[in-house]
This record gives sequence, C-alpha cells and structure tokens, in this order.
Amino acid sequence: MDLGTRILELQKRTVEHREVLLTEEAAKTALVMPFLQSLGYDVFNPSEVVPEFTADVGTKKGEKVDYAICDGGKVTILIECKPSTAELNINHAAQLFRYFSVTDARLAVLTNGVNYQFYSDVEKPNKMDEKPFFTFSMDAIKPTDIKTLEKFAKAGCDIGKIVQEAGNLKIQSLLRKEIEKEFAEPSEEFVRMMAARVHDGRLTPAVKESFGRMLGATISLIIRDLVTDRLSNALNASAPPPSDDAGLGGMTDAAGESVVTTQEEISGFHIVQAIASKLIDPKRVGIRDAKSYCAILLDDNNRKTIARMHFNGLTTKYFGTFVGKDEQRHLIAELTQIYQFAPLLEARLRELDEKIPV
Repeated sequence: MDLGTRILELQKRTVEHREVLLTEEAAKTALVMPFLQSLGYDVFNPSEVVPEFTADVGTKKGEKVDYAICDGGKVTILIECKPSTAELNINHAAQLFRYFSVTDARLAVLTNGVNYQFYSDVEKPNKMDEKPFFTFSMDAIKPTDIKTLEKFAKAGCDIGKIVQEAGNLKIQSLLRKEIEKEFAEPSEEFVRMMAARVHDGRLTPAVKESFGRMLGATISLIIRDLVTDRLSNALNASAPPPSDDAGLGGMTDAAGESVVTTQEEISGFHIVQAIASKLIDPKRVGIRDAKSYCAILLDDNNRKTIARMHFNGLTTKYFGTFVGKDEQRHLIAELTQIYQFAPLLEARLRELDEKIPV
C-alpha cells in the first residue's frame, strides 16, 4: 500500500473520530502514531521513535517533547502534540523552540492529529523559525500534500535536502495563503489596483465598494471556468458515445433497460481518466452506466472496476474506490474532490494491471 492510500485511510479515521479524541493522549494514540506509521517509522522501536523525549535545557529540567524521531542515534525530527480540538498556535511550540537548539534536529512538527505544521531553521541556523514552512490538514488533503509528505517518509527521508527546500516551500505556503485571502475577500489595495486598470473615472468609495463585489464574483467565475476547461480539455480521449437505442446521453444496462448518463457522471469519468492518464493510455478507461451507479472500468471489463460514481441521490454524491472486491464509498460535495483520491485510483490501476510500473 503506497503512502497516498495510507494517508487517505487515516483521513477517514480522523474525520470519523476526531470529536471524541478530546485529550492529547487520545490524539497521539489514534492519530499521530498511525501518521508516523504511514510514513514508514516503527513507533514501537524506541531507538527510532522515542516517546516523551527529554533533554534538559538550561534551568528547564525534565520537560518533554512528545516524540523524537532518531536516525543512527541522532535526533532528526521533534514532534509536539496537542488535543485534536485545540487550535494550533506558536505558543504551543515552546518545548520545540528550546529543544531545537540543544539537539541535532533540523525539523520539528506541531500537530493536533488533524492539522500538521512543519518547522525548520530557514531564517537562522539552529533556531527554529516562528512560521512553518509546510502545513496540511487531514480535513482537506491535496495531491501536492502527498507529494510533499513523501519527502518525510522514512524510506527516502533526506533531512539536508528537505531543509534546503524548506525556504521555497515556506514562501510558496505564505504566497498561497495571501492569494487565497485575496480571492476570498479582495483587499482594498487589490481592488484599487484592478479598478485603476479598467476604470477611467475617480475611485470614489462607492466605486471601490462596487468593484470589490465584482472582483470577488469575477475571481469565483474564473476558477469555475478553469475547472471546467480542465475537465473538458485535459484529455484528447472522450467518453464513449451513447448507444443509438438509449437516446441522447443514455446507455443500456445489463437488463436492457435505458439509463441516462448525466453530465456530472461524464465529468467525473473525465477526472478519473485524467488521473489514469499518468499511468496508462486513457483510452483504456471506459464508462458503463447502470440504474444504481455508474462504473468506470479498465479495458471495458466489468471485472476490472476502477471506481464507481453514486450520483443518483438528490442531495448526496458518493465516489466509490476499490481494494480487491471491497468498495469504499466517500461522500463528496463537488466533483473536484475526486482528485484527492488519485493515490487510491493509481493503486487500483496497479492492482488491475501488474505491468504498470511502481
């Protein structure tokens, strides 16, 4: 099982149980330890993962960091945990700051089991930065998060290389947050700059307020259009044409009954096809609709189901992924969430076709 699959399984557990994990110990046992295991670390090997790590710092005696990951007897990563309901802030990182300067660690992690903040010493050597260079949340895992987490996995962890890249990751993270803030609620500076480019008259308060509203709506429209374009143009291959006897947008199921393949199902199919195109010829991915679900198949073989779309409900949509014959249904609010299951879909394709390289 690859890292992406393990992380997505842990995400499901986190969503299901976070509300009952009210203590720090509960979060450590149910969420943080499995996270370290998913990265390949042996949490039961005290020479590799040291719980309640102690290193006396000046007048501070006996203070502990929740976990220290070691390599060859040297501390490489420090981890401090908080309850899953706690909002993380820099005040929670007091021990990490102190321990960072007296150990060999170059990386530190502050987490509540749901949100993870990764720190290093980008600004001043041997002094932990006040701002993390990478953050992610189990509530909203992005494909890029999985790629970044692969760098921290035991099998390929190169602390020196991570620290070298931490500066760029930190800047990218800060830029992303600022852009997201501007998109959600355009600042006065941004509104003024954009209005000056398209408005010839005086920028009165009323004009700026009007432009602020229009700018937010325009950004949302651009994002929707970009998503639509990606779905439509990511692949040259298209969905199979409908059967002549099933009507426009329709197919015939195994019982010979007409079923309607909706635009949502076709769009969902295109997303899966786009994900699969990284590993195989996208033309090998096909769609077969039925009354209760719409299947996405490899080589048009109903024994090689890649995924299922359960989009027939009026208010809910489920996306089904497979391991062996077992289907796991994931509740989704919008089609773009299918992208977060890319690691599961790639693992499924490798399961169905052993010729696909790992």
